[in-house]
Amino acid sequence: MQSTAPNPEQYLAELPEDRKAAMLNFRTVIKDNLPKGFEETISYGMLCYVVPKAIYPNGYHCNPQQALPFISLASQKNFIALYHMGIYADKQLLDWFVAEYPKYVKTKLDIGKSCIRFKKPDDIPFDLIAELMRKMTVQDWITLYETNLKG
Repeated sequence: MQSTAPNPEQYLAELPEDRKAAMLNFRTVIKDNLPKGFEETISYGMLCYVVPKAIYPNGYHCNPQQALPFISLASQKNFIALYHMGIYADKQLLDWFVAEYPKYVKTKLDIGKSCIRFKKPDDIPFDLIAELMRKMTVQDWITLYETNLKG
């Protein structure tokens, strides 16, 4: 379910009531814990946190006109999805998250390459998400992105 909302506020206003509280909390956790330099926007019909072109003028290799994506958050049909490009690009970060997750949530981790799916809003480990957000700075992400792009 891609939103056509032009900005984060409209995106959040259009959410179904049963997801709104969890999504608002998720957004707060991300914004309060993400290191300085990332910018909130809408991209691909989701809330996105990107490295702005003012910091990384090269942009995203798939579309250099776009800012470099890092994290996206979306309310999908059957779950809330957190897309974290750092987890996709850094096996050590992925291993840390997979090991920590059971300490916070009793349900099985539902994860794809960069997508972490939460079927029940009550099962979102916001404390763990906060810690994940603090793990990578803008410069860390640019360096990792360029290393993986060249590799």
